[in-house]
Amino acid sequence: MASLVHFWCLIGFFLAASILAGSTMADAAIYYRPSQWAMAHATFYGDESARETLGGACGYGNLFNNGYGTDTAALSTTLFNDGYACGQCYQIKCVQSTRCYGGFTTVTATNICPPNWSQDSNNGGWCNPPRVHFDMSKPAFMRIAQWEVGIVPVMYRRVPCIRSGGLQFSFQGNGYWLLVYVMNVGGGGDIAQMWVKGSRTDWISMSHNWGASYQAFATLGGQSLSFRVTSYTTKQTITAYNVAPANWRVGLTYKANVNFR
Repeated sequence: MASLVHFWCLIGFFLAASILAGSTMADAAIYYRPSQWAMAHATFYGDESARETLGGACGYGNLFNNGYGTDTAALSTTLFNDGYACGQCYQIKCVQSTRCYGGFTTVTATNICPPNWSQDSNNGGWCNPPRVHFDMSKPAFMRIAQWEVGIVPVMYRRVPCIRSGGLQFSFQGNGYWLLVYVMNVGGGGDIAQMWVKGSRTDWISMSHNWGASYQAFATLGGQSLSFRVTSYTTKQTITAYNVAPANWRVGLTYKANVNFR
């Protein structure tokens, strides 16, 4: 009898362990789910080369070199959220227009579309609050609509960002003030909080500067650096150890082998 009880206890233990493991794996695999579709409008800026989209308020620099390409958009201030939306991914499809193409395209938020208060919000001031608006690169816009139309109604939704190659940390500043742009962020695509740890320091909280940049006023020169990052959308936190060597330099980008999912 004791052996039978022991047997069923073991079965229960393994079943519970299996369920827990399965749940954990599922949560890790689908950490951020797409949002519901909502209405907005879209325009484009620049030409087919998308040169005008390089740089941008998020601070991603050369979008081609840093993996974002031409699949990008500037967000109206309602969406931009003081830069916390930088890196977020959106599916956009044209609707309610004879100039629409079928299907949708996926873009990353890399810039802000500022208000134009000299024009009416419904006639040129497309990015004036509280309008929800996407000013897309021209190549991205041309995937959903005929570019000659200029502006189209769209439906959009947030989707997980699928990234490979790990997080990227681009350094600016100096040995006493470190400014870091975080790029190639997966999952929610965005950053809410960030910490840095030197090889001779504890974890130091970094403050949000602007866009996708965070800063620490600390003496970190000559130390290898690790980073801890929290997603704005999912609240998930990951740690990237020994991202930059002790001889790190500003103007360089350092890669980690971790990312959000």
